[in-house]
Amino acid sequence: MSATTVPENAKPGPGAGERRVHAQIPDDKDMLRAAAELTRDINVARPEIYWPDMLISAFTGYAALAGAILLDTAWMAWASAFIAVFALYRALLFIHEISHLHRDALPGFRTVWNLLVGIPMLTPSLMYDSPHRIHHKRTQYGTAEDPEYMPLALMKPWSLPLFVVVAALAPVALVIRWGVLAPLGLIIPPVRKFAWERASTLAINPDFRRRPAEEKERSWFLFQQVGASIWAIFLMTTPFWLGWRPLLIAAAITAAVAVFNQLRTLVAHLWENDGEAMTVTAQYLDSVNVPHWIAGIWAPVGLRYHALHHLMPSLPYHSLHEAHKRISTHLGAGSTFDQASHSGMWPLVARIAKSTMRKRKV
Repeated sequence: MSATTVPENAKPGPGAGERRVHAQIPDDKDMLRAAAELTRDINVARPEIYWPDMLISAFTGYAALAGAILLDTAWMAWASAFIAVFALYRALLFIHEISHLHRDALPGFRTVWNLLVGIPMLTPSLMYDSPHRIHHKRTQYGTAEDPEYMPLALMKPWSLPLFVVVAALAPVALVIRWGVLAPLGLIIPPVRKFAWERASTLAINPDFRRRPAEEKERSWFLFQQVGASIWAIFLMTTPFWLGWRPLLIAAAITAAVAVFNQLRTLVAHLWENDGEAMTVTAQYLDSVNVPHWIAGIWAPVGLRYHALHHLMPSLPYHSLHEAHKRISTHLGAGSTFDQASHSGMWPLVARIAKSTMRKRKV
């Protein structure tokens, strides 16, 4: 077993009482080298894993959603709703993998995912794909330009419950985005500009403004926009001929998926950076691994290894567990790599909540 040298500025570890200043943490070159060398043979996306996982999750989710709407027995309807939330949640999170897949990997996967999951759930991959790559840029992660970062650990205590609860409004917001703003944007340019800049990205940074799409992306994005708009308008008509019950149940399940995902997002990072550019090692230590298998329920599709993902963004989700095991064994306990591992969701929530209550120097 080989041990890496822990950078002095990387101490103290995750359980320490004081927030470490991530912008001052140097890169641990031993860790970066080990991560690259130990994962070279497992860095190819395997279609025999991606396709069945995504398809089974999607079809299970929709079948359970239908059961929640159609079943008359209360406990069976609730059980179906419960299954629908977790299955659709897993299917939806493939949007994260799509943002990292090489354009030649898994032919047809992006299109099929959008048709089966992205457009029906009004979250086409355009809302995540390009902006998410900003979140992984070394000079932009954790800064004001990062659409997926807020210094939550440095904010007021009330910001945490608000951050989670506001996600329940996602179904309404998405229907308005694609069923109202998209058609209006065809004839009113300022609405089109607002919708693209402010309402076309799954962002948590309220100051983020999306730039115009590149020419090579426009036809692909147009396909997704038209599909999402047609589906949203269709959903808006269903109360007139199906009644409100199916739409309200579907909206409740979608809201539960959104809240669950927001809670996972809350513990994906430590959110301790105050807007400065960071090294790769600093980004890793500001991110979270939860190696325990039960974390795979609330952070599926490899997202329980979110810190490792930031270290190796192109590594497919099905390789992250093996990669974590190899690197952990090689570098050993107490290494920089080990410092990003946490015991579970609720200790992380407690850590971040405690940080929001810490007195700040003015």
